[in-house]
Amino acid sequence: MYRFLLTRQWVILTVVAVVLIPVMVRLGFWQLHRHQHKVALNEVIAESLAADPVPVESLTAPGATVKRADLYRRVTARGRFDTAHEEVVRRRTNADDRVGYHVLTPFVLDSGKVLLVNRGWVPAGVSQTAFPDVPAPASGEITITGRLMPDETTEKSGIKDLKGLPDRQVMLINSAQEAERLGRQVLGGYIQLTSPAPEGGSPQLLPEPEHDDIGPHLAYAIQWWLFAAGVPVGWVILVRREARERAEAAAREKTQKAEPASV
Repeated sequence: MYRFLLTRQWVILTVVAVVLIPVMVRLGFWQLHRHQHKVALNEVIAESLAADPVPVESLTAPGATVKRADLYRRVTARGRFDTAHEEVVRRRTNADDRVGYHVLTPFVLDSGKVLLVNRGWVPAGVSQTAFPDVPAPASGEITITGRLMPDETTEKSGIKDLKGLPDRQVMLINSAQEAERLGRQVLGGYIQLTSPAPEGGSPQLLPEPEHDDIGPHLAYAIQWWLFAAGVPVGWVILVRREARERAEAAAREKTQKAEPASV
């Protein structure tokens, strides 16, 4: 009755079904892991934003990697901005999705070490090669506060580190690259400036990260597992329908053979 399962068509269909089940199960676990990662990251961000600011050198050092637990941690630093070595980071958007630049300004600490400071967003000018109009930061020795961030890499950000860019323009904020450019000790990672706020609102300070939304990953995981469960169910339904149709066709053929020929 089920010998049709040995036909080429049904062998291929069965193999596809057998392959799809573990693939869909794995995709479900992948989405579950993404959900768990998002939830854990939200907790880290919430704790960091709620914590009191600490001196930046208590959490990072030259050549150091910012720990995941310190992501977005509020830190303070005292020193002065070095606008002579200021750069802009290309292809960055603001809250309205306008494309422009992030302003990256070295901040020389009292210890002589350098902290990279993302002062915020400025719009792109008419020319993509000319350095944009960037308002100057506060002059003299000041205390700044910001959110600690890890170095940007192509692997983590997906942004290609293009070469041959116009002078004082970069694609990524990376302390190792800046240490080589400046010839000084640069603290690992960088900060997103939160205070003092710029006069006139430019550069636009970066907003706090969203940490309430957990995303659709859990729903996607459940969806993949339901698909995986539906594959064998669908396969059984198709087999039974095929068997029934073949049985009905065989019965009709038998009936036709049994009927006497008309005169």
